[in-house]
Amino acid sequence: MTESEAPQHPVSAGTSADADAPQLFNDAVESMHRARLRSEVTLGTIRPPQRLAPYSHAVGLEVERPVDGEGEVTADSDGDAFGRLILLHDPGAEETWDGKMRLVAYIQADMDDSVAGDPLLPDVAWDWLKESLEQAGATHTNLGGTVTSTASVRFGDIGGPPRAFQVEMRASWTAVDNDLSGHVTAFGELLGHVAGLPPEGVVPLARLRGASRS
Repeated sequence: MTESEAPQHPVSAGTSADADAPQLFNDAVESMHRARLRSEVTLGTIRPPQRLAPYSHAVGLEVERPVDGEGEVTADSDGDAFGRLILLHDPGAEETWDGKMRLVAYIQADMDDSVAGDPLLPDVAWDWLKESLEQAGATHTNLGGTVTSTASVRFGDIGGPPRAFQVEMRASWTAVDNDLSGHVTAFGELLGHVAGLPPEGVVPLARLRGASRS
């Protein structure tokens, strides 16, 4: 189930600041902000979509690109990448979701043309999601979604590169337990993969060469 396929509700979405929200939901929200994220990925609270569930919470994640000493993005930066992860809690949907907590994810990232043109990109991106969830110990059920690779061509008097390539992922799954820190950690790892970040602790050769010249 994607965000657009979620059941609609006429009530306003609750957050952890809502004194009327169930403690189960509040605990789950707090656990999302205990996730371990790599240094290049930032997390913040964003407004959740309305009417998806009686209680919802959303976080936004973004990749901070490496910059040089003058505050400019370095040459080895691949572009923009961001995502949002939405927690839905609806006791009435437990049978449909096979659980109490449903997570809805969205990622959009700019891609290099050599990567975006690979016909296996959607399969690889989906494998990244499954592997990230497994490695973070984020137990789940009912995982589903889509991966879309797009190309845009600019014409005439319009700013930006003449050709741009993006990948979008929409996914949702049901968390088996109420500690969602591992799910957010997995989502951050997935965002790093899609953004083309090197493994943690590995410095790209281009950045090392730039540092040696300074």
